[in-house]
Amino acid sequence: MSERNGRGLTRRELVGGAAALAGAGAVAGGEAARAAVEAVAAEGPHPGTRVFELGGLSLRELQAGLGSGRWTSRRLVELYLERIEAVDRGPRGTNAIAELNPEALAIAESLDAERKRGRVRGPLHGIPIVVKDNIDTADRMKTTAGSLALAESTPARDAFVVQRLRAAGAVLLAKTNLSEWANIRSTRSTSGWSARGGQVRNPHALDRNPCGSSSGSGVAPAADLCAAAVGTETDGSVTCPASMNGIVGLKPTLGFVSRSGIIPIAHSQDTAGPMGRTVEDVALLFGGMVGTDLADPATAESADRLGTGFVAGLKPDALAGARLGVARNLFGWHPEIDRQMAEVLATLKRLGAELVDPADVPRLGEYDATELEVLLYELKHDLDAYLANLPPGNHPKTLAELIEFNRKHAELEMPWFGQELFERAVAKGPLSEESYRKALEANRRLSRAEGLDAVLAEHRLDALVCPTMGPAYPTDWVLGDHYTGSATSPSAVSGYPHLTLPAGFVHGLPWGLSLLGPAWSDARLLGYGFAYEQATKARRAPRFLATLALG
Repeated sequence: MSERNGRGLTRRELVGGAAALAGAGAVAGGEAARAAVEAVAAEGPHPGTRVFELGGLSLRELQAGLGSGRWTSRRLVELYLERIEAVDRGPRGTNAIAELNPEALAIAESLDAERKRGRVRGPLHGIPIVVKDNIDTADRMKTTAGSLALAESTPARDAFVVQRLRAAGAVLLAKTNLSEWANIRSTRSTSGWSARGGQVRNPHALDRNPCGSSSGSGVAPAADLCAAAVGTETDGSVTCPASMNGIVGLKPTLGFVSRSGIIPIAHSQDTAGPMGRTVEDVALLFGGMVGTDLADPATAESADRLGTGFVAGLKPDALAGARLGVARNLFGWHPEIDRQMAEVLATLKRLGAELVDPADVPRLGEYDATELEVLLYELKHDLDAYLANLPPGNHPKTLAELIEFNRKHAELEMPWFGQELFERAVAKGPLSEESYRKALEANRRLSRAEGLDAVLAEHRLDALVCPTMGPAYPTDWVLGDHYTGSATSPSAVSGYPHLTLPAGFVHGLPWGLSLLGPAWSDARLLGYGFAYEQATKARRAPRFLATLALG
């Protein structure tokens, strides 16, 4: 779907590609699907399994190679571009990359020149990363949220988080595919699918779902298409794809990362988050993302929490003395995961953690309805504001116009699922309405004071532990996603941090261990995750299987 020759897609190419995808998908069922899997499997070893010079390397290792002269930043970009060409495109491709940055090589060369002059901006200097295609970049790439409605949208300025990353010396290599409109369009959506980008595939088994909405940002580091990635989350959109693709993901405390210049769902829960192969990679990337932004008042609360960074607490003994609660009512996503969690808990205890078991999260699930109510109200308000502030162009200016665009282009935008959530949102009134204010108050009370805060205080806990969710399910465009449940909502609704990292496998599919903490405990969670990661080395490189079994 996405073009790899160093330039962005035109609207004609996008629409044509989407039509081809829809036509191919129409026959992808029953015997046709089985035949397709067998054909892919017959082609021999997947290119992703070939030895890759940068395979599995951490940001620290890449930075050391740049410092020693083993590579230049330009060479890193070239190697990742070659990897994307080989692994991400074609019928066996992961399809994680929506658009390459045609300026990436030039940016890398300028950072190489800075290094030669003796200036190194920090641990991200010259490191190629990717960002989700709902994060504004004022360059030659588009920012579309996966929608053809914004296929030619070029924002006037970088998102604040992109400004921070550029200042830190990161090379923006590409935009990643995502679940269209970050999975808020329909209750029957398929994660990782968008009209612009097509379907992202899980590199552990290509017929399995990568989860979303930060699908491409979860797949890209897992498949070694980049050094690290930026995703965004409203409820599970960083932590789910991290867990299902076998990498580390942090959903930060709301306010650590500016929301300015990110296509929104809801300001009460939206945040960008770092995703990478190791806890240290995530901590380093997170350090380059945070900062106070006058355009986002929520970041003012983070001002006095930025001084020490997020790497100082990454120690092998970070779990010693930590008091962790086992949130048993956030188990049950898969019986094999529950079985393996006994081994995980034994490891945490061996590493010095004191476990309180059980330490269930109270009021769990009681805010499901009010969460959606808040999201729909804020979607209308926040998306209208974003669209209205785009530079002049032939794109929808309101949610109502976007709905009409989708209706007019239904064969491309809605071949598999509709836009009933959009339609419910556009019917909402202003944020001054009592129904919105009551729902927001309920969310905060039930998820914070009577939820996470309550259990943490009752047992004097530093954090909670539980499985993130079940293993990846088969991608299904007809019925949509097949979640078995997840641990994402308490942290998402409260605005508190949630770290997930690789913990084990079920039939070759990864699953993640979640660490949930109180507000602003992000650095502490990263330390706990680092200690567990170093003791277990649970992550494995993906195998790029066509399917787990032909049956």
